[in-house]
Amino acid sequence: MRQEILSRGGKVYFCARVTDLIMDNGVLRGIVINNSYMLDASVAVLATGNSARDVFRTLYRHNLSLTAKGFAVGVRIEHPQAKIDTIQYGEYAGHPKLGPADYHLTYHDPETGRAFYTFCMCPGGQVIASASGPGQVVTNGMSYFARDSGVANSALVVSVPPQTLDRHPLAGILLQEDLERRAFQIGGANYHAPVQGVRDFLERRESSAVVSTYRPGFRAANLWEVLPHEICGVIARGLRDFDRRMPGFAGPESYLVGVETRTSSPLRIERGSDLNSVEVEGLYPCGEGAGYAGGIVSSAVDGLRVAERIIESFQQPQIIPEVRLEGTVDANALP
Repeated sequence: MRQEILSRGGKVYFCARVTDLIMDNGVLRGIVINNSYMLDASVAVLATGNSARDVFRTLYRHNLSLTAKGFAVGVRIEHPQAKIDTIQYGEYAGHPKLGPADYHLTYHDPETGRAFYTFCMCPGGQVIASASGPGQVVTNGMSYFARDSGVANSALVVSVPPQTLDRHPLAGILLQEDLERRAFQIGGANYHAPVQGVRDFLERRESSAVVSTYRPGFRAANLWEVLPHEICGVIARGLRDFDRRMPGFAGPESYLVGVETRTSSPLRIERGSDLNSVEVEGLYPCGEGAGYAGGIVSSAVDGLRVAERIIESFQQPQIIPEVRLEGTVDANALP
């Protein structure tokens, strides 16, 4: 991809971070890289991803329209893959023609009205570290192509509607950061993740021994000390519901790893029907971080939409002069 960009006259900047925008009367003029270099630009695609909190704060400082949107927070759950295979496949578990089993579960909590659901399920995978700032612990999940780690993991997340937060557009980011710092401290302040057995979580007690695929390491903890109790209550009720539908899901071999906070962007950078920022001509908020997608594929599709719109903006319509015919006219003399 880089070679294609270079072959068409583009440039790639390494170790570069956008630290500011240069605007003049609502028109984009350039971007500042690493607080020291200005790059002239009349068009910029702002495809930040959902963790570019410094960019969000820069936009807020420039009074661009930001709106809080719903997102979700929670934990990762890990099971032996053989356990999930047995639950899903029954007597056919282990059959050579069947790959590692996956699952997708949802629960509507009647007490709070919040949704609780599995997300980004990774058969035969591992829980990975995904913090983007110092003093934070954030989890995510992945699987290699072979899916042969022997451990299944999935996010278990609870919806956070914007009306449950402060009206400030950055309120969701502040909540995420608070949970990530708590996980860092309770995990031992050394980037180890707090882990708790599911049965211990349901009883609100710290586990005596835990296991996890998370690296660089993990520590037994009580996740009720990390997440808000309302969130923990939804997780507990949802786990019991999942265990009823998939017997063994909340069994003694299952563990929770905290915290999962980056399911989607907690805000939206407002844009108009032309896909421009509503305040800045030439600035195109795009993808999940901008609040216009919910995953990898939808972010890519939004990128295509933005690219097509930019191409259209540079295509000037061909103006054909109007000719009025009066009487007999030589067609060859028409302009």
